[in-house]
Amino acid sequence: MPAGFRVVAPDVRGHGRSSWDPPWSIPAQLAGVVELGDEVRPAVWLGHSFGGRLVLELAAARPDLVPKAILLDAAVQMTAEDAREAADEDRADRSFADAEEFFAFRREAASRVPQAFLDEELEQHVERGVDGRLRPRYFPPAVVTMWGELAADPPTPPRCPTLVVIAEDADYTRPEHVAAFRAALGDDLTVVTVPGDHIVLWDAYEETADAVVPFLALS
Repeated sequence: MPAGFRVVAPDVRGHGRSSWDPPWSIPAQLAGVVELGDEVRPAVWLGHSFGGRLVLELAAARPDLVPKAILLDAAVQMTAEDAREAADEDRADRSFADAEEFFAFRREAASRVPQAFLDEELEQHVERGVDGRLRPRYFPPAVVTMWGELAADPPTPPRCPTLVVIAEDADYTRPEHVAAFRAALGDDLTVVTVPGDHIVLWDAYEETADAVVPFLALS
């Protein structure tokens, strides 16, 4: 993170080095986020994709924990069709013979990503199984559950200053979501569109940082 901010980046259930045990529902994920929030307050909450949806859930359930919200191409709500398609893709074994095969797959979702970012992900978030193939460190059933949960109605918009960063080539944060945020927040809403696809931290790192850092500096 630029500008010397302290960042706490937890793995949600079913991902990374957090427990892979169920439940993986939004209420279960939210409970873990609330527990963390009570420990790290005061904190500005930033979430990308499903993480953005969890920030919205946290702001609705515990507004005292969310003085500011940053939503990076948040998956506010998926259409049933899109959620079903994504879940069907993720229920299969997603594995790779080697690093180049993994990099090629990741570039499909982030065509502008610098190679250094992919190298870092391979080192920190991918492991080789007993069959010799590489797999991202998450439990596929947890991800399938996530897609289903994202088809449910989202919570009400936050009641705090909110930055919404939208990927130019994705539709996770749709115009109707922005309209709902604007109706609820007025001048407390900042919307920035950045180039590239859904993983804005990869495709548009500098542009995203240029939006996030001034927002964090606002009193």
